[in-house]
Formats: sequence, structure tokens, C-alpha cells
Amino acid sequence: MAGLSAFRASRPYSIVGLPPLNNSPEVEATYSMYAQMTLLLAEAGYYVLPVALVDETFKRNGLTTAADIHAVGVQKLHDIFGADTALYVMAKDYGSGYTIVNSAITVTANAKLVDLKTGALLWSGTASANSNENSQSGNGWMGILLTAVVSQVINSGAEAAHPTAALTSRRLLQGGTRNGLLYGPRSPDYVNE
Repeated sequence: MAGLSAFRASRPYSIVGLPPLNNSPEVEATYSMYAQMTLLLAEAGYYVLPVALVDETFKRNGLTTAADIHAVGVQKLHDIFGADTALYVMAKDYGSGYTIVNSAITVTANAKLVDLKTGALLWSGTASANSNENSQSGNGWMGILLTAVVSQVINSGAEAAHPTAALTSRRLLQGGTRNGLLYGPRSPDYVNE
């Protein structure tokens, strides 16, 4: 995690969220994570540039992949969007994993917040969630096998990982948590030091 002093000195007000890099085999990982980020950042007290505006701006400038967008220099991002900071996210794991008697969706993501005026790293974090975190197995081996079959059928659905991505995003970006972002200036919990 970057030093809190750099974060506090920067006093970020606005964030441009970049489309997440997808290092998983699941195509929908990028958009599922992207859809979750904006609300959490806004709830933490930051002005977040609208995803549709950011996406369209990149497309009009010939940038259509997250890898190309993440390669754009911080000064250029500041010049284009005028935001104080940029949020870079990478989806590491996204999707179902299968074992003999279980099926679970795991979503893991890394993020970093970078000052667009100085290029300084203000914050970084990692979070993970698993769809079986709250499951309880019982009823012997037959119950475990039946639960595994049902989980595999449910987890094979196109949007089955979306709720797990939401939990990962919340753990990663929710303001005021132990490893999360500090509250922004639009939050009633903001501390101006």
C-alpha cells in the first residue's frame, strides 16, 4: 500500500476509472469489474468521470483495448480528462474453478490509484472473493455431491461471477475500510488533514 501521506498531500477530488486489464480467461471480466467500480468510488466521496464518456473518448482516439489504455501516460490522461487521479484495475482471477466435489467462482483484482499531475502512486490494494464463502455443507457425501452438481450448473451461467465481482470490488474500493481508499472530499466522513 502506498503511503497515506502521499494520498493526503495529493487531496484527490476526481477519478477517471480505466477499463480493467483482464488477466483471466473470461471475456466478461473487464466489463463486470468496470461496472462495479464507479458506484463504490462515488460512495467513497469522489467525483468519478462517467464510464460511457471515458469509454467513448478512448474509442474516438483509437484506443479500444484496456492494455492500450493503460499504456497512455499520466500527463496525457490528465490533459484529456482533467481528473486528479486514475484508477488502474487488473482482474487476475475471474470465473469458476472445479474440484471433485465442489464448484466455486473466484474473483481477484488488483488496483492502484495514481496522481495524474505527478505520476505518484497514492494507493494500491488487492481483494478477492469466492462464491462459496458463506456456504455450509452438510447431509453427508450425497448432500455434498448434490450441492457440487447444482453449483456447477449455476456457475456455468454467463453472469454467474457478477455478484462475486461485486463483492471483490467492494472489498477493494470501499472507502474507509482497513485497506480501502480514504474517504474523498464529497463524503461526510472526509477528514481534511
